[in-house]
Amino acid sequence: MKGKLNLDFKLVEKAKKSAGNIADDIQEFIDLHTTITVERTVIRLLGIDGVNEFSVPYANVLMNHIVEGGGFKEGASYWIGNAMVELNKSPQEIAEMIVEGQLNLFDIKENNIELISKKIDEVAIKTVEQIRKNRLERESLIDRLGEGSKPYLYVIVATGNIYEDVLQAKAAAKQGADIIAVIRTTAQSLLDYVPYGATTEGFGGTYATQENFKIMRKALDEVGEEVGRYIRLCNYCSGLCMPEIAAMGAFERLDVMLNDALYGILFRDINMQRTLVDQFFSRVINGFAGIIINTGEDNYLTTSDAVEEAHTVLASQIVNEQFALRAGIPEEQMGLGHAFEMNPNLEDGFLLELSQAQMAREIFPNAPLKYMPPTKYMTGNIFKGHIQDALFNMVSIMTNQSLQLLGMPTEAIHTPLLQDRALSIENAKYIFNNMKNLGEEIEFKKDGVIQKRAQSVVIEAQKMLSEIEKEGLMSTIEMGKFAGIKRAMDGGKGLKGVTVKGEKYFNPFIPLMLGGNE
Repeated sequence: MKGKLNLDFKLVEKAKKSAGNIADDIQEFIDLHTTITVERTVIRLLGIDGVNEFSVPYANVLMNHIVEGGGFKEGASYWIGNAMVELNKSPQEIAEMIVEGQLNLFDIKENNIELISKKIDEVAIKTVEQIRKNRLERESLIDRLGEGSKPYLYVIVATGNIYEDVLQAKAAAKQGADIIAVIRTTAQSLLDYVPYGATTEGFGGTYATQENFKIMRKALDEVGEEVGRYIRLCNYCSGLCMPEIAAMGAFERLDVMLNDALYGILFRDINMQRTLVDQFFSRVINGFAGIIINTGEDNYLTTSDAVEEAHTVLASQIVNEQFALRAGIPEEQMGLGHAFEMNPNLEDGFLLELSQAQMAREIFPNAPLKYMPPTKYMTGNIFKGHIQDALFNMVSIMTNQSLQLLGMPTEAIHTPLLQDRALSIENAKYIFNNMKNLGEEIEFKKDGVIQKRAQSVVIEAQKMLSEIEKEGLMSTIEMGKFAGIKRAMDGGKGLKGVTVKGEKYFNPFIPLMLGGNE
């Protein structure tokens, strides 16, 4: 797409170089540490599944056993692998013995690390091939069924009952939706375990569980055959169980995942050390599984002004791009987030929104950008809200956006009903079809409002990234430079679940997955 904003791409490259140094600095920290969630994810990837009599997942029981025995630093692979060598049992059998109180991993003789690693690799390779097969199945289904044209129409279901969600998701697909996002129940991101099985009770959303993923995946495959196009499934792997949910999504062939550490740090007060380490492993899994990640920059504009703080969104997008590259995620899977959140009473606000969206597209030409609808200034006036959503849809088609989370006229009133989605899909389809090639037909006035706005945002974002490069990302977050929210390096939820890796530590899935689909 030819540039229309006359951006200084030398400045953009300078910003990306600063972001690369920021990401490298954090990567050094990541490489030295592991978390209790990363290790629970390893346990799940080794095929261990189930819950005990109190509905505590085996992954949590095992990691609590390892932590209490003083073995956290060596990691789950070491201790489970050692038991596999010594007892000649599968990971699942070992887990069941521990859950039933028949085995203490620390009573077993420790074996040679090479024997342990080899034994673990036998299982890990099978898991990785299973996930690769899921990716190939997705590609095959898209080849056979086809898919909707971009911008993909992205809608949410959030009843709390997975079976009711299925009914609403199928209806939405028949109405024209391309992506179904099952919103998680309120505050699940703060649970330090993943609930088990199919669930029918949730508030403001539905629990993210592997069984729920399986149920919805099956339903969308069925309706995809009916409507003749592949329907993508989205969920959330942010929060305290970020990499665990990424692994569950990889097992059940999810297609899109909300996946952003900065969102968890700023808006859920999750400890930054914990979640930055978790983010890396979750993105390695998502990258290998062919899952598009969605980042959460759009949320910054709910707590800070969309005009004044636009550069913080761009700066975060650039940092997120660098983190994603280090986790093996190609640009084609980076659903970097931005939003249509300026005050609708602002004079020429549409021009500024158009500038912001065009700027994101020109700076990230290969990314499936996720564009978020107006929410902050939705008042409950459904007629005005429907017009705001129409303007949002116009900007999207004019700037070649990719994933369009549709706004609902009842955004400020209640969880969307079937008819709300139908109206929103109809609105978007009408505009996308009627204005399909408008973006290719228009240019922006040289040194006009739209060009100057984008150029000034790039300048401010580059300055911000240069400052972060000097200060460090964690210090910048402590100072409250993102979304106007301050978080302490040693504060927030989950810090106790972080440790420095021991000498015998290994995680077999990172070398097997990182870059494994190239």
